[in-house]
Amino acid sequence: MKIANIGGQPHLITSASTAQPITNAPDVLTALTQPASLTLGPTIQFTVDQLEAPITTSQQIFAIGMNFLDHSQEIHIKLPTVPSVFTKFSSSLAKPTATVRMHGPKTDWETELVVVIGVGGRDIPEAEAMRHVAGWMVGEDLSDRAVQFANAEPQFSLAKSFQNYSPIGPWITSPDAIANLDQLQITTTVNGQVMQQASLDQLIFKVPTLIHYLSGIVALQPGDLIFTGTPSGTGVGRDPQVFLKPGDQLTATITELGALQLTMA
Repeated sequence: MKIANIGGQPHLITSASTAQPITNAPDVLTALTQPASLTLGPTIQFTVDQLEAPITTSQQIFAIGMNFLDHSQEIHIKLPTVPSVFTKFSSSLAKPTATVRMHGPKTDWETELVVVIGVGGRDIPEAEAMRHVAGWMVGEDLSDRAVQFANAEPQFSLAKSFQNYSPIGPWITSPDAIANLDQLQITTTVNGQVMQQASLDQLIFKVPTLIHYLSGIVALQPGDLIFTGTPSGTGVGRDPQVFLKPGDQLTATITELGALQLTMA
């Protein structure tokens, strides 16, 4: 199932433009994780502009760097032997049709699969990791490369946490709705031109490994997010480099999970 946040209330998505309000859950995460069956109201029509960020109160947002082989090669970084983790801040979360005011002229795109934690815990075995997943989303890890590479050693978290630099959505898709996560394909377009395209089977560290690794260090909490990494095709990895400009239309898609439609300003 796919559950969206429309007007601050969870809705079960029934088609590209119809949904039913969920009346026995206060938010999207509760609707996905509560054991009781959902109580649904009458079908409504909606537009994508009405969709809000499905999660807005994440206590922890993790992001995994260099988790696609080809992306690590394009930015000339040695492959990690364990997950390379940085954090993003919840004040950067945005709805799936956000207008993003860029901080500077070197703002770059990174479309990623986002994991939503439904059940928290520590020291979660890989074999049990999927039981802790509430669902999947599309995420855009927008990055100010000037801030990221201002020092000799790059820093990530602040460069990726400006206002609206972490759009997510358009809804959360429950794990049982996806037969094979590895077969899903990430696509990024800017003004209709394909910039990134790769399947999730290229992830170096898969979702169970990431959950096991992170929970061995911190306690995962319900509603935590994991941005799992981006494939090649980023602007900073191109020769010459290409960055977003005011007025650009950025579309971030993962097959079966939906799309983010962003306007740069």
